[in-house]
Amino acid sequence: MKKLLLSAFLLFGFIVNAQEEPAQTPPPDGWNSEGKFQLLFNQSAFNKEWTGGGTSSMAANLILDYNLNYRKGNFTWDNKFLANYGLTKLKGDEFTRKTSDRLEINSIAGKQLENSNWYYSFFANFRTQFSKGYVYSKDAVTGLEVREETSHFISPAYLQFGPGMMWKKSEDFWFNLAPATARFIFVDPDFTSVPGYVDGDYYGVDLNESTRFELGASVSAFLKYEVMTNVTMEHNLSLYSNYLDKPGNVDIDYLLNLDMAVNKYLSANFIFQAIYDDNTVGAFQIREVFGAGLTYTF
Repeated sequence: MKKLLLSAFLLFGFIVNAQEEPAQTPPPDGWNSEGKFQLLFNQSAFNKEWTGGGTSSMAANLILDYNLNYRKGNFTWDNKFLANYGLTKLKGDEFTRKTSDRLEINSIAGKQLENSNWYYSFFANFRTQFSKGYVYSKDAVTGLEVREETSHFISPAYLQFGPGMMWKKSEDFWFNLAPATARFIFVDPDFTSVPGYVDGDYYGVDLNESTRFELGASVSAFLKYEVMTNVTMEHNLSLYSNYLDKPGNVDIDYLLNLDMAVNKYLSANFIFQAIYDDNTVGAFQIREVFGAGLTYTF
């Protein structure tokens, strides 16, 4: 129940915030595209005489955000490609660790109702990760840091699609309701065939299986606005309820991206993400990334 209330609150926040956005002229018919590439850096260093405590570290984060959209009359087709990958290295650690790893493709087609902001829609979403994920621990005998692989490319991967209704005020604000959404979860069967495996332990997938099918309701929303000159904030929200198993446990994926441009090529960026998926962990997963670096817009 708490997760349902939180989901409703997040969506309500999108709608209330958007009321202040002025109406925008629709883009012209045909294809239009825009993209942004960012390379962000974080670094801290302490010499041996530093008495205040601290660990030297280096981190880098690569972000690619590309939009490819099409419009013809009352038909729109919006596509968004997101890639995010980050690494950090702490002095004294055996391994370099990931700070972020996300590959996502969103596509939504809509046919506008006459004299309305509503559209008949069909959406598709695919997301996975680029590289292997690990859990880290200390060897009980040697005391050395060891790691165990828990995920990799296409394990897990999520594919969901379905028809629905979209309300679209502009390219910078819309939300989509899809009450009959099919979702597939793909994993490497090597993770579900280990001795002692229990059905559903690995992203909800059963013993010796590589896929899980779900049918449920999906809500997705996007909001982008300028906070002040050269400071832009984006909100991405995705909610999903599986009719076939514990429909009250709503999966939540919320991503906030705050972009602060210094000039054409330099910027600072803050990312906050909160995920809830009880097939993975029965608690919120939270990550934050902040860095400054190079930006290229195309």
